[in-house]
Amino acid sequence: MILPIDAIEHDVKNTLTHSHLIVEAETGSGKSTRLPIWAMEQGRVLVVEPRRIACTSLAEFVAESLGDRVGKKVGYAIKLENRYCDESNIVFVTPGVALRWYADNQLTDFSVVVVDEFHERRWDTDLLVALLKQKQSHRTIITSATIEGEKLASYFDATRLVASGRVYNVDVVHRREDSRQLPDSRYLDSRIKQELELRLDDTEGDVLVFLPGRKEIQQVQTALISLAESRDLMVTPLHASVSDEQRARAMTVQSKRKVVLATNVAETSLTIPNISLVIDSGLERRNVQRNGQTTLMLTHISKASAAQRCGRAGRVMNGVCVRLYGEHAALEAVTPPELQRESIVEPMLAAAVCGHELDALSFIDNIPDKSLVSAKAQLFEFGAIDQEGITEHGLKLAPLPIDAIYADLVTKMPTRALKEVMIDLTAAICTTGKLYQLTSNEEALERLDQEEKYGCDAELMVGLVRGHQYSGVTVEPDALREAQGLAEQMRAAFELPSLEVASRYNRNQWLAEMIKANSNLVFVRRERRRDAFGNGHIEVLLGRASRLKHQSEAALVLSTHSLPGRGVKQTMTLGTLMVPVELNLLREQGVGEWVNGDTEQTKQGLVSHQYLVYAGRKIGHRTGQPQGEAALEVISKAIVEGKLYSGLAEKIGKQMQHFQLYCDLGLADTTFEKPIQNPEQNSADDLTQWFYHLLVELGVESQDDLELIDASDFVFDGIPEWEYQDFADKYPLEVQLSGLTLTVQYFGKGKLVEVSYSSGSRKEDPKRKELPAWSGWRVKYRKASRVLDLR
Repeated sequence: MILPIDAIEHDVKNTLTHSHLIVEAETGSGKSTRLPIWAMEQGRVLVVEPRRIACTSLAEFVAESLGDRVGKKVGYAIKLENRYCDESNIVFVTPGVALRWYADNQLTDFSVVVVDEFHERRWDTDLLVALLKQKQSHRTIITSATIEGEKLASYFDATRLVASGRVYNVDVVHRREDSRQLPDSRYLDSRIKQELELRLDDTEGDVLVFLPGRKEIQQVQTALISLAESRDLMVTPLHASVSDEQRARAMTVQSKRKVVLATNVAETSLTIPNISLVIDSGLERRNVQRNGQTTLMLTHISKASAAQRCGRAGRVMNGVCVRLYGEHAALEAVTPPELQRESIVEPMLAAAVCGHELDALSFIDNIPDKSLVSAKAQLFEFGAIDQEGITEHGLKLAPLPIDAIYADLVTKMPTRALKEVMIDLTAAICTTGKLYQLTSNEEALERLDQEEKYGCDAELMVGLVRGHQYSGVTVEPDALREAQGLAEQMRAAFELPSLEVASRYNRNQWLAEMIKANSNLVFVRRERRRDAFGNGHIEVLLGRASRLKHQSEAALVLSTHSLPGRGVKQTMTLGTLMVPVELNLLREQGVGEWVNGDTEQTKQGLVSHQYLVYAGRKIGHRTGQPQGEAALEVISKAIVEGKLYSGLAEKIGKQMQHFQLYCDLGLADTTFEKPIQNPEQNSADDLTQWFYHLLVELGVESQDDLELIDASDFVFDGIPEWEYQDFADKYPLEVQLSGLTLTVQYFGKGKLVEVSYSSGSRKEDPKRKELPAWSGWRVKYRKASRVLDLR
């Protein structure tokens, strides 16, 4: 069969002998299957495909075209599954596998690397291309249907080749009255059903419908039940977590006419035969950086993705693409790279294990500085990197096929039993799709609460992975198989027993070790907003599917899901995997900070109350006689509050205020320096700090030391003693009038006196003549918010 890409076969083979290649070709041109075969003339070929489903399908197709079965001349390697051998000339892999192999031996087993569908701009393909550019040890082909070819060719110093795409015509129809109407998720199921009813008789082949996610696929599948029965249609899903049987059904010609409901997994690489009608919702779910968090958002696709989706029709016959949005909708030109819209902890760790600092590599688009700083801080906190680069701990984390945060927890578990349970939980978390669904049946949920008494999402998931069955829980078989396979793979890597003989574990010990490994996972419930939890950095709301009980005051939050809030600056983060923790366990593990509270004078002496505070909430309380710095803080505060040395704080406070005025009037040889040079702190804070520092000078370390000193030892070095009383009489800080007590504040540099109402039954304002002379000063009177000049 002749494919459009065949027109440039000669150019590809000749150019590849001396140059890297950028190959631009539309969807359906055959680039994903032909280029690896042509590249074999240069040596062994590694083909990097962005998705597992594309790896396996393409490997099978290419092997068949070479008259062989997959695993011999042509093989593949994906997470949890390898089908290749040392003699395989072409090996299809996902980017994650390619990066692990690069870290092992820098891909020395291969001569040519083909990076397919680069336009998707995944972080792992961007990183791999940056490493290949830096190393310059492999002839490289980078392909895509919608890439900015000139930009990439310049970046990689490569030759650009362009091939034509479809040979059949595709008519594009926009199904909106307003040509600027953006894609819309409302009534998507009914709109797609209506479109099918309208178009089925006018087209001959199968139908491909692009939807943003599994939720919408299930909704549309339900909406099409009656139509499928009446028109003898086969409706089948296609997304990352479908079974092999479902994938085969979607990607082969069936006896019945079929409608494939797919996510953007079907945009690229996959060959779905016999498609004559594409219905494009114009929507996808994409991670973006929003207010410092990676948020999964339902958003509009780019123009590049729209072209890819359209290209699924017209491969073997004339086709139609119906777009459920306006012709002139303001879509982005291309999908932004993941490195610019997601957390880059994983990319930074992957680069480090490959021997490079992420910010030292050259990327086609710059990575935001904020993302680099945040990722580096997190990996330093894990102990995965240091100033020299990757650490021993980091080398343990990197090979694990799981997120760095979970790899960190697994490797820090101190016993075999705890490693096992952490591995099993992590395997459940890292599966594609949800592991289970909870029933809405109250009786079944009550039985579940008896079977798993803690209301712990993690214990439930571990139990499912280990083969236990629970009331009211519907397990997703494919997700469970994937979780169990990942658990067995990691158990083998750590030389641990298989799932069949999983070790028993101590729950409290497990929780304690997780807290010790990463205390940022600890969240405490807000006292007023009971559905909200905080850890001092972010707030999460309790996800609907979580079983956390209302009486649980704290939890480890092991998985979150962020969604856009109502406002542009709002982000709503849901806690989707909650592990209830007792507050006393947090206290035992040293979570939080002890803060001094009130003090009281008792028969036994001065007693201070201390509160353990975490994320703004008090989670512990203790009393006792303070020692050391804490003692000085408590004693200073007690003096200011008048609980010790009655009247002393008031006397010193007045001396400070008078000395401030004395300095402002230019009567002192120096300027007055407050104990704390912070304009936001009030005079009580200044006074407390003054007593604190003087107590240090006097050698006080505990309350018992106060027996060696008395009030006369606290001397404020301000206005000379012989001059002070006359100055205080001239500038009083309080004025007593008939039925009225006023406080006085002086602003010496502006020659302003402000008298304020303090107490008294008198209703009339004071007269200027009733007040001290204050010759040459302006006088204002303040009562509540009312201020007036006194003349």
